[in-house]
Parts: sequence; structure tokens; C-alpha cells
Amino acid sequence: MFHIRTVARAARGFHTSPAKLHDAAIIGLHADGQLLVPRSIAADGQEALNSLVKAAGAKGKAGESRVLYGNFGLGSNIQKVAVVGLGKQGTSAAAKDRVRMAAATGVKALKAQEAKDIGIAGMGHDEAAAEGASLGLYNFNLFKSGKKGSPSDIKISALDLESQSPDEVQAFEHGLIQAKAQNLARILMETPSNQMTPTMFVEKVQKELEALGVDGSKLKITIRDQAWAEQMKMGAFLSVAKGSDEPLKFLEIEYHGGKPGDKPLALVGKGVTFDSGGISIKPSANMGMMKGDMGGAATVAGAIYGIAALNLPINVVAGMPLCENMPSGAASKPGDVVTSMSGKTIEVDNTDAEGRLILADALTYISKTYKPHTLVDLATLTGAMDVALGGAYAGVFSTSSSLWSELDAAGEEAHEAFWRMPLHSVYLPQITSNTIADLINTGGRSAGSCTAAVFLREFVHGIERDDGFAKAEGEPSTEAGKPLDSEDEEASAEGLKAGSVRYAHIDIAGVMDTQSNSGYYAKGMTGRPARALIGFAKNMSSK
Repeated sequence: MFHIRTVARAARGFHTSPAKLHDAAIIGLHADGQLLVPRSIAADGQEALNSLVKAAGAKGKAGESRVLYGNFGLGSNIQKVAVVGLGKQGTSAAAKDRVRMAAATGVKALKAQEAKDIGIAGMGHDEAAAEGASLGLYNFNLFKSGKKGSPSDIKISALDLESQSPDEVQAFEHGLIQAKAQNLARILMETPSNQMTPTMFVEKVQKELEALGVDGSKLKITIRDQAWAEQMKMGAFLSVAKGSDEPLKFLEIEYHGGKPGDKPLALVGKGVTFDSGGISIKPSANMGMMKGDMGGAATVAGAIYGIAALNLPINVVAGMPLCENMPSGAASKPGDVVTSMSGKTIEVDNTDAEGRLILADALTYISKTYKPHTLVDLATLTGAMDVALGGAYAGVFSTSSSLWSELDAAGEEAHEAFWRMPLHSVYLPQITSNTIADLINTGGRSAGSCTAAVFLREFVHGIERDDGFAKAEGEPSTEAGKPLDSEDEEASAEGLKAGSVRYAHIDIAGVMDTQSNSGYYAKGMTGRPARALIGFAKNMSSK
């Protein structure tokens, strides 16, 4: 709840900052009473502001806000100041997120007061302040006629740019970019499926990336079609797409920010733009939410946007298989057997377990073609993950403890938390027994997210299996069907030797959407973990 308090302007004039002409400002208040004002504010303005903050009863508690009316020397046009609570001072990720939440709370309060140009104090964490303000202004109203007040109607920028250090200026700019990347993912996921078909998805992402103005030799966008998928023998991907009249697409993006010849980081995102379940059709209740079943592709698109906009010194490749999963006379049927690009055969037990089918071919293609040092896939894959972790954490299944640690650190910093889950061959018999093919696309009710993850692992070239886990006595084979990698000279020459690739699967089903409207959250699709992926790539590029 926002507390609005009207304060009469003092008769005397304050010395004002030469800052740009904002009409409103956000400043922070710590629980110890310290008010974080710009360096350029004059003593008389700061004194008046301190007095009014105390009179308003502000305590600096996290989530608290007061809107004060006056100028206080913050800028010649400023008439409204949102004082937002930051809680305890600190440099931890939690303290940064309190700044993020406070900035979002402030812009929402000022938006309600019809502010149009808001100056935001860095509050000790410039990047987090910029992120929170931009995320807080997100409002998906593209299909509401006559609606006003979209985020683009309100300008936000640093409050006291002239007195900021170059590092503070850069941090604020980075925060705006990272928030825009997440907002892009939010928009892609929230847009109804008839307005975000596979074709529309690739057109939207291409338009956003081209608008960055990055040189074509540095950012390459390739849009693949069904003929290409057939040529690549992507039988698993094709089996899902064939039930819909909408043509499939495979969006392939290469970002060359690192040294020529350096192996890339690879990101793969599930892109089912609408998932009816196919012949194994879903219940009608809440089926409309399945417009967000391309959340993996959306967050990967957002991440690659942020990576390119930040001009990170790293090579990245992204692959997004895009299609609809629909029932029709041409759709796959339970019991069908398809052959993946890898040569492994898959029995389709349930057509609603389609995400792992399209990812199987995408993982094979990306890992074999680009030979990345690290491959991360993201997917709204299993309801079991939502049951296990809810909306607090995304589940990470990884062959590499070092990769897990890097993802965990990036998630904590962005406040898009991850939780490690087991990726182990003990679950393999659930998807290799009782099938007429090499694999079956469901493993039963038990450990549903774990069997889905171990299924995906079967299609990644160059991984070390069960890294970080003790071997169980009598443990079954670690691979089903046709082996992907071998120790022969040809495999070694291609860079496909086991252990050359670190792999992680991130199941984002539980964090796909939220019911919260507090702080920088907005009810609907979240766009998580786009910012964590950018932070992960940023940390990797700085090594």
C-alpha cells in the first residue's frame, strides 16, 4: 500500500541540482535513518527533506514508501519525491534486492501520481535500482483498447548523473538493459498464442536484436524451416510440430563477442508457443496459460538480447526450436516411435511430454555443430518441478559441479534463485525399460522432473555423465541406445570427447508465472531467469 502525504512547499527557494528536468524523484531511506540523497543536493534542501521524512513517519523498513511534495533542491522541475524503505544497510545480494524492490515500489507510487520523468537515486546499488525501476513499470496492456500508461510513457534515468562516477553510470545503464531483457521475455511469454506463433516469435526477436545495431559479423540470426529440420533428420522435433497448421521454426543466433576460435557458451530454449497436449490433450481449465510454454525460448531470447546489448566479450550461440503442440489427424499418437537426429529412437507414450522431444533434436544439433564448452537448456518442462519447488526456485540438473556453482551465484545475485536437483543414471531404467524403442518419453509418476532431465542428457554430445555423484552398486548403463560419443580418432578430432562439455538443464515450470504484484513483480509471466543468465554470461566473460 502506498501512503500519500501532502506537504506544503516552503516559501524559500532551495539551491537546485543542474540535473536534467525530471518531474519526480526516488530516494532511499535505511532503517537506521540514513537518507540516501544525491551528492549535489544543497544542505538546506537535505535538511528540509529530513524533517519532512520524519514528520511523515517513515522508518526505512523494506517495502515502505512515502510520497512527499516539494522540490528540496533535487531538480528545478521536481515536485514529487518518493522516499522508499531499504531496510538494513549492506552489500549482500539480499540488500541489492531490497534496493531493486524499493525502486519498483517508488516508480509505481509516482506513476499513480502521474509522474512522467522520474529521476532515480542509485541508493548504493545503481544496477539494482535501475533494474527495479524498469521492471516495476512493466505493464502488459497491448490488447486493452484505449489503455494509457504503458512503460514507454514514463521516462526513467539516474537522478544525479553529473555527480556520478563512470562505474556508477555504467552500472545504472547495465541495470536498464538487463531489465529490458527480462521485460522482452515477459512480453514474449504473455502474448496470446495467436499473436505469438513460431513465425511471429522469430520476427519479434529478430526485430529487437536488429534494433541494437550490432554489426552483422558479430550478431548472426538464422531462421530455419521445416525443410531444414527434415534435412537434419530431426524426427523428434517434426513429430511434435506436425499436428499444427502453424509451420515450425528453429531460431539460431550466434553472438561473436569473444576471441575468434574460442568455443562458445550455448543456450537452448524450449519454444512450444502453445501446448494443448496434443492427442493426450490437457484439461481445459487454465489451458490458456500454455501460451507461456515457450518460456525457455523467451528467456534465452531475452538473455541473448542482454548479452549483445552489453557487448560482453564472450562467444554465445542460442538455439530455439519453435512449434505448436496440437491434436489433429496428422498429430503424433501415443505409441508412435520416432527417430531423433542423434539416431536414438523414442517411443511417444504421452504426446503432452513434447518439450523433451523438440529439445532432444535441438541439443544434438547445437552440441554437435558448435561444440560448446558449456551448454545450458531452459524449459517449462514438468509439472513435477512446480510440485517440488513451487515458484521460489528453478530446478537445475547438471553434470558439472563447477557449472552449478556458477549458475547458483548468478541466480543469487539476480534474485532468481536456483536449486540443484539430481541428474543421475539411477533414473534411466524408468525411460529405457518397458519400451519398444531406445527411450520412452515418460518415466511414470515417480521423480518426473528427474526422468525428464536424464532423458535430455541422452542427446548432449561431449558430456561427462554423473559428475559429482557417487556410483551406486549395480548401477545400470549410463547411456541408452546408440552412443553419442566415442573414444575413436574421429570423435576426438571433432572435439566430442566425453567431458569436453559442461551441461545443465533448468526446469522453469514452477517460476513461469506469478500471482504477485508487489515490487518489481507483475501478475502473469515472469521472464525468469533472463537476468540470471545474463549475469552468468557476464561472470564467465570476465574470467
